[in-house]
Amino acid sequence: MHKSLGVVDGVVLAASSTAATSSIGIGLGLIAGIVGLHLPAIMLISFLPVVAIAGAYGRLNRVEPNAGNSYTWVGRTLNPWLGFLTGWVNVVGTIVFLAYTVAVTGSALLQLAGQAGLHHLAGLTLDPDTTWQATVLGMVVLIAATLVAVKGVALATRLQKYLLIFEYAVLLGFCGYGLFAGDQPFSLSWYDPFAIPSMGALAQGMIQAVFCYWGFEAVFTVGEEVRDPKDASRGGQIALFTVLGLFLLASTAFQRVLPLDELAGNGANGLTYFGERLAHQPLAALPLVALTLSAVASLQANVIPSARGMYAMGRDGTVGKVWTRLHPKYATPVAGTVLLTAIAAAISLVMLIIPTVTELINAAVNAIGIVVSLYYALTAIAAAVRFRGLLRTAPLEALRAVVAPLLGAAVLLSVGGYLAWTFFDSADHFELAADNGWFQLLCPVLMIVSGLLVAAWAKYRRKSEYFRTGRGTDAEAADLITAS
Repeated sequence: MHKSLGVVDGVVLAASSTAATSSIGIGLGLIAGIVGLHLPAIMLISFLPVVAIAGAYGRLNRVEPNAGNSYTWVGRTLNPWLGFLTGWVNVVGTIVFLAYTVAVTGSALLQLAGQAGLHHLAGLTLDPDTTWQATVLGMVVLIAATLVAVKGVALATRLQKYLLIFEYAVLLGFCGYGLFAGDQPFSLSWYDPFAIPSMGALAQGMIQAVFCYWGFEAVFTVGEEVRDPKDASRGGQIALFTVLGLFLLASTAFQRVLPLDELAGNGANGLTYFGERLAHQPLAALPLVALTLSAVASLQANVIPSARGMYAMGRDGTVGKVWTRLHPKYATPVAGTVLLTAIAAAISLVMLIIPTVTELINAAVNAIGIVVSLYYALTAIAAAVRFRGLLRTAPLEALRAVVAPLLGAAVLLSVGGYLAWTFFDSADHFELAADNGWFQLLCPVLMIVSGLLVAAWAKYRRKSEYFRTGRGTDAEAADLITAS
């Protein structure tokens, strides 16, 4: 694949994949329903383990840039089974994300149509919270995003750069105005994590907030296409700190403008409602336009890393060679990109069993959040093991390369495990409902179990060399010091 990307491309890809505007637009209201008026606190405390793990990603990438990133690093450093599971749940989680973002995108477009006065079409009443309508419309956008992704990351990031500029300008304008125009009394308790009502609320709030930061690692999936490995690390870090600032600004502004019942009650329509409270049409439609563009960019930005993750797996022979077929002109994994789109579209049709977009988002975010916590933690542990020699040779550097990732991993594993137990303990029967604890737990369990089954097939039937490569060492620690 072509080495054509720089640090700006990395920032754009990581920021688009993280999709701060979408997280603010549909996530803050849902999280407020869990933690109350402590959105800034949960966004800040959740950032700490994520930024520690981002440092682990950056250091591993400097030593070994790889399209498979955590799949390769965990497999060589800890265990091939854990490595494959890391790569698998990453890709499957992204596919589920694409499937529900299809509905989010369609819902945003239907909201725009409603604001333009189009409420009926061919005798059909248009409803942005009806899953099947949003899904059909979102699929059209997914196909278009896939075509752009096939033509290369450079083209995709050029397009996404202008979308991000518009989105962030709208967010800064409306949220900055909301800080002063809002009539809800400001309180420092908004930033106090100890004021969150319960341990269960803290755990579920953190999982959903970690999900909001999820996606920064997309920049490392194009590590083999970046001119300098350091640019990928810089891009990921810049994107993360940028979205942290946006989350803190937006959560504070939302709570200044909206009472808790309105903030939590509007759920996935939070940004739209926020804009309508601050401005009249047509200006009030700008946040919704920004949300729509963010969802479109997120679809495209998440197709790209998933296809490259499967490309790395196919290259190792753990999945079929079809995933390694590159486009003859653009040198992108074209077959994998199209296949992932088709799978995501199929899953989005399965998700029609959940009647409303709001319920769909809540169920998907919890499931993905648990598996994200798992593979982030495994990657952080791999970094700590690989660079453990720094504890003897460079203790200060070891704080960033070993100690901080381990602490981040411990936090995410604890929160994810606690939330999984909460789901299990919250129900006494199974039903296909977004608020059923066993159904919510089944989704991440299926992701993990399916990964183990495919790994067994790869090892015993495909006889992939990946499962015989042995464990890595911390021999590259000296290279890390030089690179730093």
